[in-house]
Amino acid sequence: MKIKAVIFDLDGTITEPFFDFDAIRTEMGLPVDAGPILEVMEKMTPQQRKKAEKILHTHEEKAVAASTLNPGAKETLEELRRRKILIGILTRNKKENAIAVAKKHGLKFDAVVGREEGPVKPDAFGVLYLCDKFGIRPQESLVVGDFLFDLLCARAAKAIPVLLKNHHKADEFAKHADFVIENIADLLTIIDGR
Repeated sequence: MKIKAVIFDLDGTITEPFFDFDAIRTEMGLPVDAGPILEVMEKMTPQQRKKAEKILHTHEEKAVAASTLNPGAKETLEELRRRKILIGILTRNKKENAIAVAKKHGLKFDAVVGREEGPVKPDAFGVLYLCDKFGIRPQESLVVGDFLFDLLCARAAKAIPVLLKNHHKADEFAKHADFVIENIADLLTIIDGR
């Protein structure tokens, strides 16, 4: 089946890994093993949540300002555009931060889904939303990310999960991917083979 869209995670996939989630949890007064930050924040009191959101926002702003692209990211996005393959971004970050990263690095995305638009990854919502917006079936899309939740949301939506193996924990997630790549440019080989 022909690939008509590629849906990318932002942080750690388009951009080089930046966030130290253990440090963010510690700053929020949480144990490092408390779990995913957004899910933990949902269980906080309004006052705790307001403080935690401020901390997270500060870290996200720093990540945008310090962001650098992963090797091959810009060239791969340009090649996808040349081939008329749609480019989506699905992030647990805020939509405005993804747009700021695009602006900073001269990238063009066809659509962006941030955490404020619906249930976050690993929920299938974002993949299904983007596929609907693009007018394609999920099976015609690759979902590329560096973390377990990227792969699980692809599976839940019946899209094709691709793991970008760019950190020491990636091997733990590989069993959930149909493809494992070490450079974003390797996506083109997957697309050519379909």
